[in-house]
Amino acid sequence: MKKIRTLAVTLSWVFLLFLCLLFLRENKSAEVFHIVQERNVQELPKVALTFDDGPSRKYTPKILEGLRERGILATFFLTGKNIEGNEELVSRIQEEGHLIGNHTYNHVCLNQISKIRAKEEIEKTSNKIYEITGEYPVFIRPPFGEWRQDLELSIDMLPVFWDIDTLDWKSKSVPDILKIVESQIHEDAIILMHDGYETSVEAAFKIIDLLKENGYEFVTVDRLLIL
Repeated sequence: MKKIRTLAVTLSWVFLLFLCLLFLRENKSAEVFHIVQERNVQELPKVALTFDDGPSRKYTPKILEGLRERGILATFFLTGKNIEGNEELVSRIQEEGHLIGNHTYNHVCLNQISKIRAKEEIEKTSNKIYEITGEYPVFIRPPFGEWRQDLELSIDMLPVFWDIDTLDWKSKSVPDILKIVESQIHEDAIILMHDGYETSVEAAFKIIDLLKENGYEFVTVDRLLIL
């Protein structure tokens, strides 16, 4: 009789332990589901809007104002020769939270000049940016998308290319620029534009408004390239 009573008590404790484990498991599953569900709701497909060849005294302020009004961050790949006399614009780009990259000093094709000169083009621009912002740029967009692999050992920078070339410099047509983006847009796309044309300014804002309506989040390129 005593053995039966002991067995009954043991079984009771085992049953209670089972119920506790089941309760904890259900709560944990619900918590995990809630976290996943919350993350899915919060995470939007990301794209990066980039501008080459600036800063432009005429167009960069317009772009910055439109980006500020829309709460959007972008990436500006600056040409060293255009920084001269526009230092306040470089400071403003940084102060407003945008990412600054290197686009060489004279907008040269790096594959068509010597390695020594290519390095000088990059370093001269990086030094100019550092003098103004206190930070050396980490990213470089080689003009025409022509990068030299042999520079990677001497230049500690990451080359950034693009997924969507709007050809804004060529068409100077807002509808044509929009058509290119609409037909090629995808998650994590890097969009190439220039801050040297009125049509590029207008098209950039239309692209932002359109993609935001379709659930895209605009980020700087480092958010896409560095995990």
